[in-house]
Amino acid sequence: MPSNNMQDSNLTSNIVVLISGGGTNLQAIIDACKAADYPGNIVGVISNKADAYGLTRAENAGIAHCVLSHKDFDSREVYDQALIKQIDLYQADVVVLAGFMRILTPEFVQHYQGKLINIHPSLLPKYQGLHTHQRAIDAGDKEHGVSVHYVTEELDGGPVILQAKVPIFEGDTAEDLALRVHEQEHRIYPLVVKWCCNQRISMHNDTVLFEGKALPASGYASD
Repeated sequence: MPSNNMQDSNLTSNIVVLISGGGTNLQAIIDACKAADYPGNIVGVISNKADAYGLTRAENAGIAHCVLSHKDFDSREVYDQALIKQIDLYQADVVVLAGFMRILTPEFVQHYQGKLINIHPSLLPKYQGLHTHQRAIDAGDKEHGVSVHYVTEELDGGPVILQAKVPIFEGDTAEDLALRVHEQEHRIYPLVVKWCCNQRISMHNDTVLFEGKALPASGYASD
């Protein structure tokens, strides 16, 4: 069950954030929501892991939060049905995946189609899946980055909303690159969440529309 400290809000959009770990992107969005002109408010944080530090971040910010462990359910489908029920209790307008380490069922994705977003540490469509930083280094790439995208039934395959690029320097380790990418994550994710809240963006037939105009495959302002 959620904690009893859900914030009252008269802001435009209710944001629910799903996490599995430390919650640094959650924190970036929490901080962004403090601005008087931010058009949304985090009304709930849900983790599939009880020891996720992101739950402490939610507690410290006075945000309702709960644990819904996938280990307590017999199947991915049953878990996702319970997750839908919990998210809908928060009356979510925007659902944000922030390090939520679960592969979602088609039923879940379809239920939140057009208001479910994710952040992925690569310049999609490059390096879907895990270990993206090392894969970029091993490939000899000169640049790497991060993508925020709408979630579809294809893993890390939904249309890109916004990307940020970082250089790869000679001698970089995956850890070096991760730090550089994380800095950009914390800048662009709150911005995209803001666009979702004020309805500047939408998804239509696997294309992102920004204020009604179609974006290229690499997202907004890719250059």
